[in-house]
Amino acid sequence: MSFTETNTSAPRIWGFKPDAQIRAAREAGWSRADLAWERLMERALAAAAQGRVRPAVRLFRLADLLARIAFPAADLRRATAPANLAALQFRRGALEEAEGLQARALRIWAGAAEQVEAMQIAPRSRSSLFHLRMEALHRETFHANLKTRVGLIAGEAGETLRNLTSGRAALHRHASRWRGEKPAVFDGTRKVLGACLLLLDA
Repeated sequence: MSFTETNTSAPRIWGFKPDAQIRAAREAGWSRADLAWERLMERALAAAAQGRVRPAVRLFRLADLLARIAFPAADLRRATAPANLAALQFRRGALEEAEGLQARALRIWAGAAEQVEAMQIAPRSRSSLFHLRMEALHRETFHANLKTRVGLIAGEAGETLRNLTSGRAALHRHASRWRGEKPAVFDGTRKVLGACLLLLDA
């Protein structure tokens, strides 16, 4: 059974029409599921920000289903939708369900450091030949610095996941940072940052 056959709401999102972004993603080696998951999460977060909780929950559940079908077991994106669902369930007082979702997200997040270290980093487009040459000459340093930065963001996401059902104030911003942090290239850093930042803010 295909993903679109599992839910009548899915075709509008899963069966999106080709556009420049989709073509660029496919050329970079992303699957339709990779981009569909990202778009589902963005729509769910937008709905939640508007106070439309039921559509947000539906979209997060679709993203969760897609991630479980399409992504490897260790993929950090498999933790993001359950984490958001845990936060929403906790807010409505469904503590047992929230804790179960949180536990699932945390089991996946236990491998965050390894996923950051293993992520595929594509060359960045640069505004000048000088910057292109500098990146080529110092690729190992660039990659190490980028992994350090993404690792710090993953650490912040881990703190958020551990506090989902604590009732304490959020320590970090996530969704509000996504637009500024989202890489223009379709590579492993974008997948990991999506897992870290497509999380509900308080």
